[in-house]
Amino acid sequence: MTEASLSVSRAAVRGIASGVFFMSLFGMLWAYTGIMGLSGRGMPFLLVLAVAIGIALFIGGIFLMRASRKLTKEVSEPPEFLDGRRTRYWFNFILAAEGLAIAIAIAVCRAISHTELIPPVIALIVGVHFFPLASLFQVRLYYLTGTLLCLIAIFTMVFMPLEVGVGEYQINTFMSVVGLGSAFILWGTGLAIWIMGRRLLADVQNN
Repeated sequence: MTEASLSVSRAAVRGIASGVFFMSLFGMLWAYTGIMGLSGRGMPFLLVLAVAIGIALFIGGIFLMRASRKLTKEVSEPPEFLDGRRTRYWFNFILAAEGLAIAIAIAVCRAISHTELIPPVIALIVGVHFFPLASLFQVRLYYLTGTLLCLIAIFTMVFMPLEVGVGEYQINTFMSVVGLGSAFILWGTGLAIWIMGRRLLADVQNN
């Protein structure tokens, strides 16, 4: 295998590791939102479980990042397709657009006195942002991730009541369904791309 192809593999593994980090951290944030919606039901256990899952994925990302360092030295003058500046530019642009859309959505929900819509609307925006990421990084799995996030957001807003009473607990379904559902979607995506990274490492090391 040529040095250039090894360098591509190194960059790919690092990109996958970064994706695992994002899925881990944002999965925990969504899980926290979902747990808050349960109004204390199962609080300690679910929080510990969410943190444990997030940390396990994060450690997996660290493994990929450290393993990528052993692949090869950087090429002295990489060709244009190896230059990550254009990819970083569009990645930052997509994240900035997502952040702006979320800020506007929160402001609008508050202005119309429908703050209960904030979790599903944010999930919808996050889901949409995975579609350009799928094209940018050539990861088809992100199309599925984006679709699932959009579907859970739309399903919750259209079909779910805002609150459901379970015993002495009043569960906010918009927070709990969207939060926990989004967390498992992101964690599942993180696990899937971690497996992709492991396979890529094995392929590079065996050639």
